[in-house]
Amino acid sequence: MEIISGRITDIRPDGLAVIVARLPEWSRSISTNVVEIGLPDGRLISPEQRKRIYAMLRDIAEWMGEQDPEVVKNLMKLKFMAEQLDAIARRMFSLADCDMTTAREFITYLIEFVVSNNIPVKQPLIQGADDVNDIRRYVFQCLMHKGCAVCGGHAELHHVEAIGAGRNRREVNQIGIPVLPLCRMHHSESHQLGQESFMSKYHLEPIPLTTKIGKLYGLTLANIGQGG
Repeated sequence: MEIISGRITDIRPDGLAVIVARLPEWSRSISTNVVEIGLPDGRLISPEQRKRIYAMLRDIAEWMGEQDPEVVKNLMKLKFMAEQLDAIARRMFSLADCDMTTAREFITYLIEFVVSNNIPVKQPLIQGADDVNDIRRYVFQCLMHKGCAVCGGHAELHHVEAIGAGRNRREVNQIGIPVLPLCRMHHSESHQLGQESFMSKYHLEPIPLTTKIGKLYGLTLANIGQGG
């Protein structure tokens, strides 16, 4: 895959764009007649994103027993590029001036790494996440690895919306019901504070229950149906 730069010269009402770019080997390009286009974000990594990344890298370095955080930073960047980025975007980036999208995806990757390896953290992983989509991605990773979305401890499934008085939870199809992964202590706190106050306190966003999540938490077929 060869990356070249081009220029958008026209955008039509139907969304089609005309892009002008110089092809180094035009005969080969014409023979395939297929190109991939990567659009730059145009926004630089924010100071808050950078703080979140370095905080997690320090925690990962301590967990690995590595004294030099730069070693861990370069290792995690290489792993991220190899495992997550599309081929067209797979090139070294700097935390000093990368774009916001790359920073967001790197944060998601680090969160998954921390949660899946049960790495102790000094600051809550949710701290500093203001974007709703970032929060949902974080909560989803916690759900899939059974980590409490507040403290990282072993989580149980918390139903944010009550299923209904007098209804047997074991017999109700729960697909689509918003859920959170919470440890026993924070599960109890959510009921003591009330859902609205609890969500506001910890800035959490629930995730609709899927068949995959239900199976992971041992729900019955009556709860999640026969879906894959």
